[in-house]
Amino acid sequence: MSFAELQKKARQEWDELQNGDIPQIIVGTATCGRSAGAMAVIKAFEDALKEKGVQAVIVEVGCIGPCYAEPLVNIAKPGKAVIAYRNVTKAMAAELVDSYLIGDDPLPHYTLGTIGEKTVEGIPRILDTPSFKPQERRVFRNCGIIDPTNINHYLANEGYAGLNKALGMTQEAVVDEMKRSGLRGRGGGGFPAGRKWEAGLKAKGSQKYVVCNADEGDPGAFMDRAVIEGDPHSVIEGMIIAGYAIGADTGYIYVRAEYPLAIRRLERAIKQAHEKGFLGKNILGTDFSFDINIFPGAGAFVCGESTALTLSIEGKRGMPRVAPRPRTTEAGLYDKPTLLNNVKTFSSAPMIITRGAEWFASVGTEKSTGTAIFALTGKVNNCGLIEVPMGITLREIIFDIGGGIADGGKFKAVQTGGPSGGCLPEALLDTPIDYDSLDAAGSIMGSGGMVVMDEKTCMVDVARYFLDFTEIESCGQCVPCRLGTKQLLDILKDICKGKGKKKDLELLVELSHSVHGGSVCGLGQTAANPVLSTIRYFRDEYEAHINDKCCPAKVCKPLIAFHILEDKCAGCTLCARSCPVSAISGEKKKVHVIDQKLCVQCGVCMEKCPKKFSAVECVSPKEKIMEVA
Repeated sequence: MSFAELQKKARQEWDELQNGDIPQIIVGTATCGRSAGAMAVIKAFEDALKEKGVQAVIVEVGCIGPCYAEPLVNIAKPGKAVIAYRNVTKAMAAELVDSYLIGDDPLPHYTLGTIGEKTVEGIPRILDTPSFKPQERRVFRNCGIIDPTNINHYLANEGYAGLNKALGMTQEAVVDEMKRSGLRGRGGGGFPAGRKWEAGLKAKGSQKYVVCNADEGDPGAFMDRAVIEGDPHSVIEGMIIAGYAIGADTGYIYVRAEYPLAIRRLERAIKQAHEKGFLGKNILGTDFSFDINIFPGAGAFVCGESTALTLSIEGKRGMPRVAPRPRTTEAGLYDKPTLLNNVKTFSSAPMIITRGAEWFASVGTEKSTGTAIFALTGKVNNCGLIEVPMGITLREIIFDIGGGIADGGKFKAVQTGGPSGGCLPEALLDTPIDYDSLDAAGSIMGSGGMVVMDEKTCMVDVARYFLDFTEIESCGQCVPCRLGTKQLLDILKDICKGKGKKKDLELLVELSHSVHGGSVCGLGQTAANPVLSTIRYFRDEYEAHINDKCCPAKVCKPLIAFHILEDKCAGCTLCARSCPVSAISGEKKKVHVIDQKLCVQCGVCMEKCPKKFSAVECVSPKEKIMEVA
């Protein structure tokens, strides 16, 4: 069957679903949705539909984006606007069937907004709301829209059109289109994808490989997982196009073993692509053949580095190769020319070929074209996945899309780029999001992590936290990284315990530059970014820890104490009954006292004290610190 026939059949199926007489209940069942209870919500819908005798089609889709609103359910009634419902519970599912599917009351107080051009009185269009208006969904074009387990849904929405077009072009023309798009690798390095594809094409050898890095080891990052779970065919199509462009016949997807749903979706998608003739021998009737294998990674952060990743696929220990080393496009997997890109990079390729390089570059900045995807987490009201044009500012992301700081707090810092990124202060909120601007500010784009912090965050503790991660994840091959990260971490731990010395700040900076300059791979070369950026922008907090022996944010346990205020304590005994170490004493209806020698600074007493009393305060007394030190 020709591509045109496959596409026509898929569009007929899609149109029947979208324009039929049966309502659709579209549920986000990616990992984030499932963890919030999406599968139980589906069961509740099934039970309610059966009980009421109502016909409806339940469709499972990927992550829609606003994870703070999970479980998310879109309901499409024939001839009406698609309505998105947030934080749907089992009880709400039954109510929606009764009130909306049967009674036509859309229950506006449960909604997030409407999707598409049609509107409903009293419900805003999602794309007109502050959280969505600045966004532009490209890589996420199908996530939350199509059933990721149905290849016809993908085909009906321009799926495999890029591959079909590419097979009618020369390899050089495909590579040129990628170059002109300006797409930079979305795995964190930001190297121009077209130039890497060109190097892969020019590489000598009859055997070449295409490898997709879906390892995603950054804490709090789940962008790649969401793309695979919601639109696996976009990644597969991108890899096939890449294989054709450089002359490769085999691809590998290196995906975290901790992503079982993503792996299942990939396995199914690969099988379907084979059945339709997009993978295997003589793809779409041409002499081009290509196949894809899945390789589950064991979860080592360092295997995000290209040479460590390829060694891992070979069954060897995942350790970066020591310089001087050839590029992977010259000698990668099994020492053969290998094109290695990230999930989001491959997912972008079909769009570029289908719609053209100019279309892709119409969004973004001159040196950073297209969109950026972030996992927006931390102290913001609207946590989740966002896709924004390159060049948008941090302020717009945090306060418009993110809805501002959670619990009415005050913004303090934002970290971009995962554990190797930098922490930027309020003064840099108008920094545009692009590779060069973030680098100049002391941070990185990375693979897309973005953590927002409020005034209750200790920046010294933040640096310690991320150094703890990178020190553990270091492969230990090179001395600067193996010992340097440990020494940095030891100094930070001492500072957080009130044992810091005045010379520690200069030592941290000097050691950070040494680790950066002497490490073999990107893990060590960027490990000190959190240290350098927090010292650069929050030096006063380090000085308070070292000179005043106090933690301004009241986070570092050895530098804080909990005290009961005599004039506010009502003697309710809640604090004493809740203390895990029995450090609080006092009779009922009389003032209680905390034994500082027994107290472990857990904060449970403050948490349990009724707000109407607020009798427990957190302090940073020098006397206590000197006693501990």
